[in-house]
Amino acid sequence: MRARYLFVVAILLAVTAAASQAPNSAPTRGFTPVLVPAPASLQVRSGVTFMLTPSTQIHSDDAGVGDFLAQLLRRSTGYPLEEGEHGISLLLSGAPADAGDEGYRLDVSDTEIVVRANKPAGLFNGVQTLRQLLPPDVESKEVRDASWTVPGVTITDRPRFEHRGAMLDVVRHFQPVNVVKDFIDRMALYKLNYFHWHLTNDQGWRVEIESWPKLATVGGSKQVGGDRGGYYTKAQYREIVAYAAARNITVVPEIDMPGHTNAALASYPELNCNGQAKQLYTGVDVGFSSLCAGSETTYAFVDDVVREIAEMTPGPYFHIGGDEANATSPADYQAFMDRALPILAKYGKTPIGWHEFIRTTEDPSAIPQYWSADRGDDSVLGHEVILSPPNHAYLDMKYNRGTELGLNWGGYVDVRDSYDWNPGTFLVNVGEVSIRGVEAPLWTETVVTPDDIEYMMFPRLPAIAELGWSPFATHSWDSFRVRLGSHGPRWEIMGINFYRSKQIPWSGRHQAGS
Repeated sequence: MRARYLFVVAILLAVTAAASQAPNSAPTRGFTPVLVPAPASLQVRSGVTFMLTPSTQIHSDDAGVGDFLAQLLRRSTGYPLEEGEHGISLLLSGAPADAGDEGYRLDVSDTEIVVRANKPAGLFNGVQTLRQLLPPDVESKEVRDASWTVPGVTITDRPRFEHRGAMLDVVRHFQPVNVVKDFIDRMALYKLNYFHWHLTNDQGWRVEIESWPKLATVGGSKQVGGDRGGYYTKAQYREIVAYAAARNITVVPEIDMPGHTNAALASYPELNCNGQAKQLYTGVDVGFSSLCAGSETTYAFVDDVVREIAEMTPGPYFHIGGDEANATSPADYQAFMDRALPILAKYGKTPIGWHEFIRTTEDPSAIPQYWSADRGDDSVLGHEVILSPPNHAYLDMKYNRGTELGLNWGGYVDVRDSYDWNPGTFLVNVGEVSIRGVEAPLWTETVVTPDDIEYMMFPRLPAIAELGWSPFATHSWDSFRVRLGSHGPRWEIMGINFYRSKQIPWSGRHQAGS
């Protein structure tokens, strides 16, 4: 009997020890980890709670990250959160050796919170995790009376993939600066780090180019449906780039060419092979426009545009588009890329493009963004790949047949479709080592208002974010759906208009939608 008792005790101790080491292991005293993305390792410190009080101070080795956290906490708590050593410390020392540039360690005890990282990016990511450990009221823009407690935890974390992105199309429907900033803020909350800014297409040209001013004033004057469009001045462009950088997000501008260029062709007749300007276009068809590949004016135009965009964009990447160039012959497409890609290199930019373009170059640094649902395409072999399969990652796909907004050419994409796939095995002949990361594009043929944007982003964007950040060993739909459901009250406090999918057990008073 005693032997049997000792055996049972040994088993229980082993299970307890294993649970304490497991990623997202279940904590004690009723606390359930609700972090998205799931951290690589989370241990709960039983009976430990840190209480934020009016005397709590913040010390940060990086002023920008410290200011970000202080401003976030001040607006909801009303506490001064002054600089000091008593409370929260953000340190650029003592991080795990394998944390890299974006990883961190977060320790919460009864007396202090310490985030350690190698680089400010890691501190920023640790702050986003701390943000989710606080009550949802922390997201309020007004002071709230709440119990500002943080559960005792030790978290060691780093991203799975280098590229974790989202794309906003501001061409089909133009979005003002504050809406773009809100989009960036939503990205930052879930540790996304690349903002792909789709700036030009057939329906509009959305950024000022001083050497070709009519691109903005003429090409940017309309949008889908014929309404007034808009464009960003260079000052506004720089403002958004700086805003993103303060949130550990690199801007990747896209100037789509040689197709999807009707707005440019309508602005300058000399960009057309026949010297006659096109009419402005406000529909949603694709594949009918092309720059004139045989004209030297075309390459003077490309050089000027790339130069001016590169001067305003400190990030290393430039997205050249390259998709759906149906009006460009294969020979002209190759000729265009043979001239255009060296221009990007001339101005210090690494090319990213929709994956069609990769067939035109042997440059191993060129990065294809794979936007097909076909898992057997070998065209990207030999390159790092960004994955954006439409049946999983496109935020403009309808959730189901009853969804008013969105398209369905890539299928219906509910939350589980966005979450339950493995980027490391998606392409049959491309291993995880060649996957640069994942990105969620939001095209705006049917998306007009900020509420529309948020409705299509949430709750799918956090699913893509977890695929990009979390080790696949933590991947669990049953866990994710519960963790995600707990974010509903947080989004409501933030004023986010989200789709209440029936697949998610929403917390509190949130009800599932159709």
